[in-house]
Amino acid sequence: MVHLTRIYTKTGDDGTTGIANNERVYKISPLIEAIGAVDEANSAIGMSVEYYNDIIERIQNDLFDLGAELAGSDKFKITDDRIEYLEKVIDDYNEFLEPLRSFVLPTGSLHNARTVVRRAERAVWMAIAIHNENDVQISKNIPKYLNRLSDLLFVMARYHNKDKEKLWVQRREENDRQDS
Repeated sequence: MVHLTRIYTKTGDDGTTGIANNERVYKISPLIEAIGAVDEANSAIGMSVEYYNDIIERIQNDLFDLGAELAGSDKFKITDDRIEYLEKVIDDYNEFLEPLRSFVLPTGSLHNARTVVRRAERAVWMAIAIHNENDVQISKNIPKYLNRLSDLLFVMARYHNKDKEKLWVQRREENDRQDS
């Protein structure tokens, strides 16, 4: 249980921060960059309040667990069932969508959240590449979850924008139409 009585501790004034095992690491560490990117992704998802539902709430809770696992907590794990849940929801939303004929022009908060989640995934892969060579082992379920999450946000954005979705028009195609 989290219990905060004071927000500032001054312990980070030296450029370090604490992780779950009480170790202090530099704030510029790839691990902390990944944790921060996940936090940013969670906030971006929270900005999609017009689409807020039990799915988004579950995802935000999962992202807190994911961040805790990244920080070294043994209490929180991103398990296969959480990834499978995202896949089920993707399939459920996708049933209502037409197949894509082109890339989608990204509009709205869900597309923005999707790109922030992609950045978090890249940050986690960077932390894995650097830290897994040392003594810190980061579960591959973490970036796998983020990958599925960005897919879900894409499908949700398409679903919510389906009446006004704009597709990428290649300039070559546009020029070909004008030449006809």
